[in-house]
Amino acid sequence: MRRPLVLAAAATLLCAGCSTADAGNRDKPAAASSSPSSGSSSASASASGSAVRAAVAALREDTAGFRQKIELEGDGRVYGLTITGDFDFAADNGHLAVDLPGGAIDHSDQIFADGKIYISGVQGIGEGTWGVVPRDEAQAHYLLRAPLNDPEHVLRQIAAMRKISREGTENVQGVRAVRYRGILDHRTATLRMATAVRTRMDQARDALGSDVPVFADAWVDGRGRLVQIRMNVNMSGARVTLTMALSDIGKPVRVRVPPASDTVPVTEVGGILNG
Repeated sequence: MRRPLVLAAAATLLCAGCSTADAGNRDKPAAASSSPSSGSSSASASASGSAVRAAVAALREDTAGFRQKIELEGDGRVYGLTITGDFDFAADNGHLAVDLPGGAIDHSDQIFADGKIYISGVQGIGEGTWGVVPRDEAQAHYLLRAPLNDPEHVLRQIAAMRKISREGTENVQGVRAVRYRGILDHRTATLRMATAVRTRMDQARDALGSDVPVFADAWVDGRGRLVQIRMNVNMSGARVTLTMALSDIGKPVRVRVPPASDTVPVTEVGGILNG
């Protein structure tokens, strides 16, 4: 089908077309003040960064349900990918479902347990059989995608936000939350990227003379809980936005690992569904 092929091409463009990245897009964080009050601005940025990192650290010791929506705009069209699931970040296990309506492979289930990721719907593997990849060997193949959709990867990137500013209070996920905005540097944006993709990103950075502009937002409620994350990049007419909403924090997560007889080790899993 043409649809997933166009999606893959647009995702590749996000690296290949970086030399004409729109560094002045509307999602750019406010510039730091150069007025005499810059000292207080620096203190405010430090406090904002501490608030985001504390919220991420707390979540990494807890459980949560999540829903990711990934929107990719290219070829004059917008494509949507959704990832939903529950995760015990403290125990490093969870499960998720990935859906791409209209794709050649439009659904995949993934289970995280015992340092492994079990994937259904792997091309070349029979129906009812799960591919298995060591979690620490999974790689990202597109900008703003986590290795095999690992939600903890997104938390690591958000915790590394830089130049953070407090943008005010908004209603998010049914609660009042403070919105913090910042950027991801090159090292954070390319975290655990496959070598070929990282090379294209390095070339894009060199062509720009600066990091590829990747922007990030985090919403933290009055109890210091992370309730929503967003990352965004816009380059050469191709835009990707990842939004992850968090819910049911503290709710127990139960994971059912497939029987060993139904699994096959795989060295690499590609495709839009798998990041």
